[in-house]
Amino acid sequence: MSGAAKAAKRAAGNAFLGTFGWRAEGDTPEPKKYVLIAAPHTSNWDFPFTLALAWALDVKMRWLGKHTLFEGPLGGFLKSVGGVPVIRHERRNMVDQMADLFAEHDELALVVPAEGTRSRRPYWKSGFYHIASKAGVPIVPGFLDYARKRGGFGEPIVPSGDLKADMDRIRAFYADKVGKFPAKFGPVRLREELPVEPVVSEEPSGEHPVASGLDATALEATGLEAEAEEGLLA
Repeated sequence: MSGAAKAAKRAAGNAFLGTFGWRAEGDTPEPKKYVLIAAPHTSNWDFPFTLALAWALDVKMRWLGKHTLFEGPLGGFLKSVGGVPVIRHERRNMVDQMADLFAEHDELALVVPAEGTRSRRPYWKSGFYHIASKAGVPIVPGFLDYARKRGGFGEPIVPSGDLKADMDRIRAFYADKVGKFPAKFGPVRLREELPVEPVVSEEPSGEHPVASGLDATALEATGLEAEAEEGLLA
């Protein structure tokens, strides 16, 4: 993209934000490739504001959408504003698909749904963390603060393997951020942070239940594809 085109996008993004009394805050993230969290997500307005922020701060943001969204007359437009078609019925799971996407690009800021829905949920979806870990890229927390009408991006967080420590940093970042509908913004936590407990199953013979080899973390991991699907634009 030429310098003039980038300048035009920045101007358009700032103009949109200014129309509603909003302003971009902070700097453009330094990494060329990263998983982007967009939170709090409590309203349909979050998408246009996030897109405007990306334009204003020169962030080449990409977002996930069910592949059928791109088959109609709006397909070209959706791709032009960062849409990435995802084929849900492919045999490979979503983490592998997104890791491959990072490998194919020199620059990529991929929005991965963390909350998975605009409604309040007791846990975030863990796909963003696993995709970043698999692709070897950092996580950048993006925010929309409706209380101050400000939005922007935080410092990159490189997955360390210490899930709780990494999530503590993310929790601290979002502690003072207010969504359009605050009651819909649930706790910033993953189910995988819960203490690992054995899953009890019952033998077909009717004998006493025994602990299977699966634990809560393993079960969470097997649900990554379903989690990612729930968070797609549909």
